[in-house]
Amino acid sequence: MKRGGYFFTALIGAVIGSMLTLYLAPNFVLKDVDETSKPKNTQIIVNETKGESLYTAVAKKAMPSVVGITTVTLERDFFFGVRKSSGVGTGVIVDERGYILTNSHVIGDGNAKNVNVLFYDGSNEEAKVLWYDKNLDLAIIKVSKKGLPVADLGDSDKVEVGDIAIAIGNPLGLEFERSLTQGVISGLHRSIKVNEYEAVEDMIQTDASINPGNSGGPLLNSKGEVIGINTAKIQTGEGLGFAIPINTAKPIVDQFIEKGEFKRVYLGIKGVDVNYFEDRMGEDLGIDEGVYIFQVLNDTPASRAGIIPGDVIVEIDGNKIKSMGSLTRELYKFRPKDTTTVKVNRGGKEINLKITF
Repeated sequence: MKRGGYFFTALIGAVIGSMLTLYLAPNFVLKDVDETSKPKNTQIIVNETKGESLYTAVAKKAMPSVVGITTVTLERDFFFGVRKSSGVGTGVIVDERGYILTNSHVIGDGNAKNVNVLFYDGSNEEAKVLWYDKNLDLAIIKVSKKGLPVADLGDSDKVEVGDIAIAIGNPLGLEFERSLTQGVISGLHRSIKVNEYEAVEDMIQTDASINPGNSGGPLLNSKGEVIGINTAKIQTGEGLGFAIPINTAKPIVDQFIEKGEFKRVYLGIKGVDVNYFEDRMGEDLGIDEGVYIFQVLNDTPASRAGIIPGDVIVEIDGNKIKSMGSLTRELYKFRPKDTTTVKVNRGGKEINLKITF
């Protein structure tokens, strides 16, 4: 059998469930959305004469924009058939017209049958899932309620190790709803292994206590601005919580708020992480990081740019691509018709290619 045929057959078997086709995602359109200006950030003012602490001031500012999320998911059980499973998480209101940001896993990665939102004033309302991405572990849901208190979104690129970090969420269920914990930023650009070959990258590490139920809640700075979305805790250690940088979510949130729709660009490739390919195929590509391309679809941005099977994507727009996860995150920064440069490693030689989405 020719090497190419063997390679393709073996690779399909190896990467089933792991490969990702970067197609254009469906458009999400809300007809009731109008063009409104974003609310201006409110300032934190600590009333020292009344013995008020910074944490109290942050809580007063941020608490109203934090919501509880309960879900019901249908799961198939080998012995009992379909059964209902309930879950609890947290969310952050990002627009007064009902847009709420949370984790993808909070809404069962799109599999939740019912999603209910509990507000600061004690009211609750069923929500509709507009968008989610398992690779980013982010989701946007929407309620019909208007005039909601909105969280201020900060700039996670300006976060430094040692900065104050404050987490708000619903640890262990709604009986402890809107619990506040505090600590510092312990590390930046952390990578968490999901399994042998997959990792969640570019995470903010904090020692602010994060527990099940905190997922989807805000990680705040000393100004009460959201700098991250709490998502994970290392079970084998104490003080090891992680949050997704808010700048990862901002382009997605902004599109929903400004246009009432979301359009995701695509490349038109099928690929896997370099280390996964090398381990499964027993080949050494001579590259430590990147995305190995084993198929390029016809008449797509990738094919028109000159990307071919065997290329390894190592950079987009000057930003390093370590894995499929980082490739996905980079693509969310672009819009249809945007043009940028993709750097590929082709047989040990790096080539810059112009691509239009």
